[in-house]
Amino acid sequence: MTTSSRAFLDVDASLNGRRWVGPGIEVERQAEFMRQQTGLPMAVCQTLARRGVPPHEAQGFLEPQLRDLLPDPHKLKDMEAAAARFLQAVKQRQRIAIFADYDVDGGTSAALLIDWLRQMGRQATLYVPDRIDEGYGPNEAAMAALAADHDLIVCVDCGTLSHDPIAAAKGADVVVLDHHLGGETLPDAVAVVNPNRQDEDGELAHLCAAGVVFLMLVEANRQMRAEGAKGPDLMAMLDLVALGTVADVAPLIGVNRALVRQGLKVMARRARPGIVALSDVSRMEQAPNSYALGFMLGPRVNAGGRIGKADLGARLLSTDNVAEARAMAERLDELNTERRDIENAVRAAALEQAEDRGLDHPLVWAAGEGWHPGVVGIVASRLKEATNRPAIVIGFDGDIGKGSGRSVSGVDLGASIQKLAAEGLLIKGGGHKMAAGLTVARDKLDAAMERLSELLAKQGAGDAGPADLKLDGVLMPGAASIELIEQIEKAGPFGASAAAPRYVFPDVEIRFAKRVGESHLKINFTDGMGPRIDAICFGAFDTMLGERLLNHGGARFHLAGRLEINSWGGRQQVQLRLEDAAPASA
Repeated sequence: MTTSSRAFLDVDASLNGRRWVGPGIEVERQAEFMRQQTGLPMAVCQTLARRGVPPHEAQGFLEPQLRDLLPDPHKLKDMEAAAARFLQAVKQRQRIAIFADYDVDGGTSAALLIDWLRQMGRQATLYVPDRIDEGYGPNEAAMAALAADHDLIVCVDCGTLSHDPIAAAKGADVVVLDHHLGGETLPDAVAVVNPNRQDEDGELAHLCAAGVVFLMLVEANRQMRAEGAKGPDLMAMLDLVALGTVADVAPLIGVNRALVRQGLKVMARRARPGIVALSDVSRMEQAPNSYALGFMLGPRVNAGGRIGKADLGARLLSTDNVAEARAMAERLDELNTERRDIENAVRAAALEQAEDRGLDHPLVWAAGEGWHPGVVGIVASRLKEATNRPAIVIGFDGDIGKGSGRSVSGVDLGASIQKLAAEGLLIKGGGHKMAAGLTVARDKLDAAMERLSELLAKQGAGDAGPADLKLDGVLMPGAASIELIEQIEKAGPFGASAAAPRYVFPDVEIRFAKRVGESHLKINFTDGMGPRIDAICFGAFDTMLGERLLNHGGARFHLAGRLEINSWGGRQQVQLRLEDAAPASA
C-alpha cells in the first residue's frame, strides 16, 4: 500500500475519483540504471523494472524463445500415460470423444486435439455441455452416453473434480487435461494431467488448459519420434494456445509469455479459417495482439457457451471449411451483441446492489432473480475492475443460485470457494486463483458470502485502495512514437499478472472532443510543443469523465492511459486508450 505517500502529480482524486500512484523510487532507480546499461528508451526500462527484469536479462526478455522456456512435459504427473493412451487410440483407430468446457479455453483445447487428429487422418466426437441445462464439467448422463459409443474420452478444461461422472463412463478410458484446482483425491482415470493437482509443485500452475493440451501433444509427438514416426507441426497450432491463454486470463509469465508471443505471429499469417472469420467479423484491422484476443475474439467465442449453442465456439475454431467458419463467426457475432445487452442490464442491477451493500469490504457481491448464468462471470469481472476487490455475481432460479467470481492479484479465489464447498456452505464450487464458479442454496447465501469474505480478508483482499490507479511514469507527446510503442510491446504481451504500462501526459490541452456512439469519447490533445495525439475513452459517459472533457472550456488536463497503434485505412498512428484524467491545476 502506498496511501501514505504523496499521490502521483498530486492527484488524490481524479475525474473518476481515483488516487494516482506512481511507480515508486526503487523502480525508477532500477529503470534509470537499466537505461544507462542498455540504451533502451526510459519507457521500456520502466516496464521491465516493474516486471523485475534485471538489466543483464533485458534483451533476452524482450525476445523470449519458446525453445528456451518450454518445460519438459514430463514435469507434469501422468503426462507420459496420457500421451501413450491418446496415441494408442490413434494407432488402433479407436473411437475418441472430447468433452470440453464451454469457454474459450475449453474451445481452444478441443480444437487443438481435433486439428492434430485431423492431420493424422483421424476424427473425434466433440461434446460441450450446455451451461444452463448441464452446468460446468462432466455429468454422469453425458459421460455414460459417450462411453457407450467411444473407447477413449478426453476431458479438457474440466474433469479434475468429476469423480462420479468419470466413474459413470463404464467401458471407456478417460484422460483428463485440466488446470482447475484439484481436491485431495483424484478421479479414477487413466491419467489426470493438471499443474494444479495438490501433489504438483506449482511451478507450472499458470498454464491454462490449452497450454496443458499443447504439452500433451508435445509429448505425443516425442513418443512418435521415438518410434520413427512424425507428428503434426505443433508450432502452427500456437494461435489456438495464445487465444486460450489470454482469454482465460492466465498469467502472462514464464512459458505463457512465449506461447502467446509466438501464437500471435502464427495468427498474423491468417491460416486458420475460424480465427480469420472471427477476426473479420470483429473488424480487427491491425495485427493481432493480446488486447484483441481478450476483448475482440475471446468474447465472441464465449458467446456461444454463454447464451447460444454451447459447442459453437469449439466448432468454429476447429473447422477447416472457410464458408462454414464464416457462417459460424457471423452467428457468434450476433450472439455477442445479444450477450452485451443482457450483460448491461445485469451489470446495472448488480452494481446498484453492491453499492448499497458497500464497496469497501474484502468481497463485493450481488445476487438477483433470473440473472442469466451466461453473463454473471463477465459482470463479476466488471465489479472487480471497478472496486479492485474479488467479486461474486449470482443468478437465482428458484431456490438455487449459480454464480461466478473473479479475483484480484494475490488472492486465491478458487481455493476459498473450494473450502466453502467442503464446509457445506455451497452445493458445489471450484476454479482457479483468478476465477471460480459456484452453486448455492438461497437459504445459505448470506452465510456463504460472509464466510467467503472472511477467507478472502485473510489473504489481503480489500487492503488495496479501490481508487488507486497505478501509473508507470510521465510521457510527453513528442516522445510517443510508433517506434516507441513497438519497443514497449516487446516487453509484452500484456495481460493478467503483466499489466500494460500506463502513462500520464501532463498538462495538455484538448484541441478536439467528440462523443462517439452512446457512451464513448474521442479527443485529440497536445502540450503545445509536440504533435497532436488522438485518444479514445470507452464508456467515458458512464462516468464524469465524458462530460468534463467534452465541455473542457479550454482547461488543461493530465491524461492517463495506455498507448497503442491505431491502424486505419493502411495508415498507422499513435493513439492513447484514455482511462482517467485530472485537472492540471487544482
